[in-house]
Amino acid sequence: MISSNIKSLASNTHSSEPITSKRRSANYQRSIWGFDFVQSLNSDYKGEAYKSQTKKLEDEVRLRLDDGAMEQLGLLELIDDIERLGLRYLFEENIKKALDTIVCLEDIEKRTKESLHATALRFRLLRQHGYEMNQGMFNHLKDETGNFKASYLKDAKGILSLYEASHLAVEGESILEEAKHFTRIALKEIIKGNNNNNNNNNNNREPKLAKQVNHALELPLHWRVPRLEARWYIDIYEKQENSIPSLIKLAKLDFNIVQAIHQENVADLSRWWKYLGLGDHLSFARDSLIECFLGTLAMNPEPQFSNFRIELGKVIMLITMIDDVYDVYGSLEELELFTDTVERWDITAMEQLPDYMKICFLALFNTVNEMAYFHLKQHGFDTIPSLKKVWIDLCKAYLVEAKWYYKGHKTTLEEYLNNAVISIGCNVILIHSFFSLQQNIREEALDYISENPSILHLSSMIVRLADDLGTSVGELERGDVLKSIQSYMHQTGASEGAAREHISHMIDETWKKINKEILANNYFLLPQPFIETTANLARMSVCTYQHGDGYGAIDDDGKNRVKSLLFEPIPLLKDT
Repeated sequence: MISSNIKSLASNTHSSEPITSKRRSANYQRSIWGFDFVQSLNSDYKGEAYKSQTKKLEDEVRLRLDDGAMEQLGLLELIDDIERLGLRYLFEENIKKALDTIVCLEDIEKRTKESLHATALRFRLLRQHGYEMNQGMFNHLKDETGNFKASYLKDAKGILSLYEASHLAVEGESILEEAKHFTRIALKEIIKGNNNNNNNNNNNREPKLAKQVNHALELPLHWRVPRLEARWYIDIYEKQENSIPSLIKLAKLDFNIVQAIHQENVADLSRWWKYLGLGDHLSFARDSLIECFLGTLAMNPEPQFSNFRIELGKVIMLITMIDDVYDVYGSLEELELFTDTVERWDITAMEQLPDYMKICFLALFNTVNEMAYFHLKQHGFDTIPSLKKVWIDLCKAYLVEAKWYYKGHKTTLEEYLNNAVISIGCNVILIHSFFSLQQNIREEALDYISENPSILHLSSMIVRLADDLGTSVGELERGDVLKSIQSYMHQTGASEGAAREHISHMIDETWKKINKEILANNYFLLPQPFIETTANLARMSVCTYQHGDGYGAIDDDGKNRVKSLLFEPIPLLKDT
């Protein structure tokens, strides 16, 4: 349904361009992964032979999960390994059955005698899976003064487990907040002791554990993108003394088989993008097909979500292109006209636009309407009103920021965030995700999602704040509005370091609110895959902007990450 008019417009993009004020430029780097390279991707792991191997390995692991004689801690560790290896989707029913059994056989007296590691791991896994877990289960780990027992400082594994568990806290859980503070200090001391060849914590005997401690301090597990974590943890787990050979083989094979599906997805997306022609004719914008696709992979990497990844890849690429029109290239007059055209959502309205904006609008209009056509045909509901609304809201928010820029307006943090939580584009991504993931939507769920529930706002807030921490300096250098860091500095007189610390604290507090929303009973209206997608979108941003702009200016570490996730399979042993 994409109109051939886009191509004819693109061919004339420069012919009738009006003379405007000097255009800004972000000098975005061109992608090193061009169309021909993406189309050449071909994996050896498409064949049925590998799939039959995985089936056999799955059965072996499933037998272990269903082994009623396994001790509780061993079962919890097995579940944790399976999930961190990216295999949860293969064993959903078995894992739920095992966790249901653990909850039913709760022994209060036995629990008060269990280790720090066992208590923390049980709390984390059960809360991750939606079970009601009270922070009071950690009380037996405290001394008579109410502090965590100093003897635990020697237990690096237990401290690490408690640190990871503490990040599933909700607002008001003071014990978990104390645990986070206690374990963060302890883990830093463990690393310091390890680096100084200090054997007081016996950590030099466990270099693999030290690597995991560094990994956790960099980002807690709860904030990490599952697919990235799986690629990292496969290497870690393979070197553990008590690792299960069949689980290692299954994790590697599954990763490579799913990677082959991802390669097919990104090839499909690149063909659509090339046909659209926007990247060739709007050279001021980011060339970020691979980065956009990785965003969809971060949200839903499992093989059954291919259509989701392709559809959301298109959405994210259009957001990126239109964002650059507003932030980098368009004059204020042009941006007002473009916003008006989007708001009218009418082909005839685009006659007022310069040619480069005409192809942007036509690409947006046709792509969104085509998606809505698919939703109606496949699922029987009209999504155009909902999709149109979020795109209009996004362009209006972009226009607000453009006016701030041209007027030199300096925002307070609250003023900035009220608009920026919309201009980050997550509402567009999440509403598209909601419809893309659904087969049957109840009327009450549709009404509920249209009210912009808190979890959408909270996920958008984390993405916005993480984005600002990684990109604000570069954006200000090219010419842009104040971001959250600078708005806070302007409002309070704080230093940049203090402002960054404040924004990081806001991210931490917002995660607690997301945790609460995920656990809240009213989420029976929103399907679990959508809840996971919403949380994974927040996780994606934290990882992407952790060390700078991992989206618009990908560095060598980012390139290696892309290769390991998308282009390079994990080597297998000869007998695999």
